[in-house]
Amino acid sequence: MCYDARMTLEKLKKLNMPGEPGVYFWKKGKDILYIGKATSLRDRVRSYLTKDVISARGQAIVDMAFKADTVEWQTTETVLEALILEASLIKSHQPYYNVKEKDDKSWNYVLITDDVLPLVIVERGKNINFKTLSTKSYKLKTFFGPFTNGMQLREAMKIIRRIFPFFDASSIKKQNKVFYEQVGLAPSATDDYKKNIRNLNLFFQGKKKEVMKNFEKEMKAFAKVQAFEKAEAIKKQLFALTHINDIALLKKELSEETDGKQKFRVEAYDIAHTSGKQMVGVMTVITNGVPDKAEYRKFNIMSVDRSNDPAALGEVLRRRLGHPGWDLPQLIVVDGNDVQKNVAEKVLLKYGYNIPVVAVIKNDAHKARAFLGEQGIIMAHSNAILLANAEAHRFAIGFHRKKRGKQFLK
Repeated sequence: MCYDARMTLEKLKKLNMPGEPGVYFWKKGKDILYIGKATSLRDRVRSYLTKDVISARGQAIVDMAFKADTVEWQTTETVLEALILEASLIKSHQPYYNVKEKDDKSWNYVLITDDVLPLVIVERGKNINFKTLSTKSYKLKTFFGPFTNGMQLREAMKIIRRIFPFFDASSIKKQNKVFYEQVGLAPSATDDYKKNIRNLNLFFQGKKKEVMKNFEKEMKAFAKVQAFEKAEAIKKQLFALTHINDIALLKKELSEETDGKQKFRVEAYDIAHTSGKQMVGVMTVITNGVPDKAEYRKFNIMSVDRSNDPAALGEVLRRRLGHPGWDLPQLIVVDGNDVQKNVAEKVLLKYGYNIPVVAVIKNDAHKARAFLGEQGIIMAHSNAILLANAEAHRFAIGFHRKKRGKQFLK
C-alpha cells in the first residue's frame, strides 16, 4: 500500500490507513529514506503532518518528510513483531535518515553466542566486532538488529524470554543457573534448550508461523508417546506465542510520547465471569498515556445472575457514576461492540454526561481488530485506548480468578 506523502491531515483520513501495529517506510521513488515502527500505523504517520512535528521529531525528520513522495507500510500482529521487523529492515536497507545521526556503535543488538549452550545477550554495537562476529568475551553464532530504542528492547526481551526461555550472561553462572531453571526462564534439558534457541532464532527472522508449526508438531509427538507433561509445556509456549502480551511495550511508547499536554483521563471497563458465575467488573484508568493504578476499581456484579455482559456493564457504569468525588474521564473505553457502546452511552445520557465512548472489537485471539466511535478521537488516542483496554482485560481476569479461587475453597 502507498500514498502521496505530500498531503494534509484531511486527505490522510480518507486513506483508511490501518490502526494496527507495523512498520512504515518513507520513500522517494524507489529509495527508502526512513523506516519506523508504530503501535498504530495510522496514528504514527499522522504525527508527521502535525504542526509540532519539528519539536517532536526534529529538523532532520521534517526534511525527510518533505523530500519523500510516498509512504508504504507493512502490518504485524503485535507491537513486539513490529519492533523486530523494524530492526531487520533497517539492517537490510540502511535508510539514510535512520543512520544519519547514528551508527552501529550507538545502537543495540541481540546476540546469540556460539557455545554449547548459546547465550542470548543484548549489547551495544561499539562492543561488537562485526567482521569476526565476536565481542571481548564471546564468539557469536548470529546477531539481530540494530534496535533503535534500548528501553523498548529490554521490555521486548522480557516478553520473549517467557516464550523462549534462555540463558543470558548473568544467569549462566552456576549460582544463578538453577534459579533461572526453577522459575522457568531457562530449560534444564540441553536438547530442549537448543530447540528454544532455534525457535527464538526463527522468531527474530520474522518466521513466527514456522515456529508455531514446530511447536504443534512437537506437542503432538510428545502426546503420541504419552509424555503429557512435556506436551503441556509446549502447549503453554504455543499459547504464549499466539497471545503475546504487548502491554509493557505500549506503556514504554506512551510514556515516551507524553509531552506535558493538558490532563487526559481514559477509563476502560471490562466484565469477567465463568458462564455467568462469579461475575465481576473493573475500571482501569490511563492518564496522559500512563496507567494510574491507584484509580483502578473492582466491582462485584450484584444485579445480573446469568451471562449478560451488557447488563453487567450497565451496572458497573451506574455505580461508578454514583461517585461524584471521582474525577470524570475525557473518554470511556468498553470491551465489545455496538451493544456495549450503546449501553454505556445510555447510562451516561441518563446521568447527564456527554463523554465520548469507544468500543474495542476483538478477534478470536482477543486482540483488538477494530474500534467503534468518533474517528477523530480514535486517531488521536488509539495508543491510550489500546493500553486502557488491555489493562482492563488483564485486571478483570485477575480479579475473576481470585474470586473463583475463593469460591472453590469454600
